[in-house]
Amino acid sequence: MHPTPAQPQPNRAARDREIESLAEFDEVVAAHGTLAQYRVQAVDLTDRTDVLLTTDAAGAVFLGCPMSAEAAARVRASGALVFPPVPDLPFDPYRAFVYTPDELFDALGEGYESTPDARSYAWFQGTKADGDIFASMLRSIHDDAVSDALDELLVDARVVGVMGGHAMARGTQAYAGAARLGRELARAGLTVATGGGPGAMEAANLGAYAAPFDDGMLDEALELLAKAPSFRPSITDWARAAFEVRERWPDGGPSVGIPTWFYGHEPPNAFAAHIAKYFANATREDGLLARSNAGVVFLPGAAGTVQEIFDNATPNYYESRGEPTPMVLVDEAHWSERLPAWQLLTSLARERSMASRIALVDRIEQASGALKRLSD
Repeated sequence: MHPTPAQPQPNRAARDREIESLAEFDEVVAAHGTLAQYRVQAVDLTDRTDVLLTTDAAGAVFLGCPMSAEAAARVRASGALVFPPVPDLPFDPYRAFVYTPDELFDALGEGYESTPDARSYAWFQGTKADGDIFASMLRSIHDDAVSDALDELLVDARVVGVMGGHAMARGTQAYAGAARLGRELARAGLTVATGGGPGAMEAANLGAYAAPFDDGMLDEALELLAKAPSFRPSITDWARAAFEVRERWPDGGPSVGIPTWFYGHEPPNAFAAHIAKYFANATREDGLLARSNAGVVFLPGAAGTVQEIFDNATPNYYESRGEPTPMVLVDEAHWSERLPAWQLLTSLARERSMASRIALVDRIEQASGALKRLSD
């Protein structure tokens, strides 16, 4: 399934003007002999002073690129804009790519509190309410850069969202079912995307990670993970169990996690190969659902999952992103009795085209089939 016509797509011409690695920088200079009008993003140019002193950079923009003072003065004089790196930050606001688990959990051996993920959350906690426009600007730039990187990553991908609560514990039948769902969707050629956190989100990313292996691998991985069933009380132990699985079975299948530092008590999970982590939860929520162009499966959850159901229902109702995309709610008792979102969803859908794109199933094993049926 290609993205719906109304979904904004990356401007390929603009992308062709972006330089996001040193190898790409060298390639552009060698092929074109100019940097004019290019956007150079988070590339360390400290060893390219000679090039910067002799290459036209009129109209170029350098975002967070370390370079010598001489080179910076020269490219500014030629008409370029230079946004220098910001010192003493635990994150790069100009980053060119989404995160990886290894990057966010670097220094986990010293305890989770030492990781870039934990330090970024601590920075956020210290600045989110201080009214400092510089800090809020850095958060906004970072989140926009992450969105740009995520768009580049998912060009032409058929993305299915799997939503669910963080409270689903490892070692439970529900967790195993969510993992098998993620594996089934990945094996069907879909890109699994989740909220990137623990619980149901981790389970779906784990399932996608397990997709290339035989079925026994997932059973063994579930047993290993059950030794640390929750990220409480120790995120360190919880994360180490995941990395133990990754080390035992390297090179798992790819998937996407889209978490947020807004919920700092929820660490990202290590099974999503690509992690687009945001400071602004509203940007993260809308971006996750908007990119799920092959539909969304909603596993049992609480307030956050209810919010996601209706954040997704609204553009389907108005068809603001094109034709409605499938929505599959799992667990009849949960969504009809405990949290009766299904009744409201069907009322909204009545006499709308989205009515043929929603389904409620009782068991998680039925979710993939329902998604396929609604997509046909």
